[in-house]
Amino acid sequence: MTIAEIQRALLARGYDLGPAGADGDAGPKTIAAVTAFQRAAGLVADGIAGPLTQKALATVDVSEKKAEPDQPGWLTLAAAMLGVKEGPGAANNAQVVKLFADAGFPGIKTDSTAWCAAFVNAMLERAGHRGSRSLAARSFENWGIGLKEPVLGCIATKKRAGSSWQGHTGFVVGADKDQVFLLGGNQSDQVSVAAFKRSEIVAFRWPADMPIPAASRLPTTVAGARSGVSEA
Repeated sequence: MTIAEIQRALLARGYDLGPAGADGDAGPKTIAAVTAFQRAAGLVADGIAGPLTQKALATVDVSEKKAEPDQPGWLTLAAAMLGVKEGPGAANNAQVVKLFADAGFPGIKTDSTAWCAAFVNAMLERAGHRGSRSLAARSFENWGIGLKEPVLGCIATKKRAGSSWQGHTGFVVGADKDQVFLLGGNQSDQVSVAAFKRSEIVAFRWPADMPIPAASRLPTTVAGARSGVSEA
């Protein structure tokens, strides 16, 4: 099946692909819809429309139970970059450098420049949402819509001890009363999931052009999450 055929099969089952519909572009909404369909069909929910997924999509019966995507498109894109790290020594990882370009700063060509805000901005822009258009982590404090409590995929901003303006930012993937788990960039020089003290978080934000999701229980622990990571 072509990408457009896969999209048409998803649309027939009621999945939301956005205004572009079956445009032949496997963007974040398509990936999220494929993942949701796989979950409903009892397949491995990896967002990749391989032979088994295509066979399931090609069935005549389109009355399968619909499962809504459980995470926003930008978080799907961010998760795909887990493990990406800065180049060794003087080398620059092209994937990290491209984050700056996609965030609106194509003039930055080194991965040694602090890039947590570039990561968040790039994921939002790739998913079709306007970011803060700034490389300052705390630029997200007044961006979008403020949330009283975190939801999956929202942007969290934290303060840095001893600084009135430096901070860190990332996407929330878990939380409890004491800490928040962020999927972010420049966490010990790589994209990872890390735990931060909840007392250090100064804002939870959500894109203004997206409906705020209903409150749901976030994971209170995330396997493999690191603590004490460097944010510089």
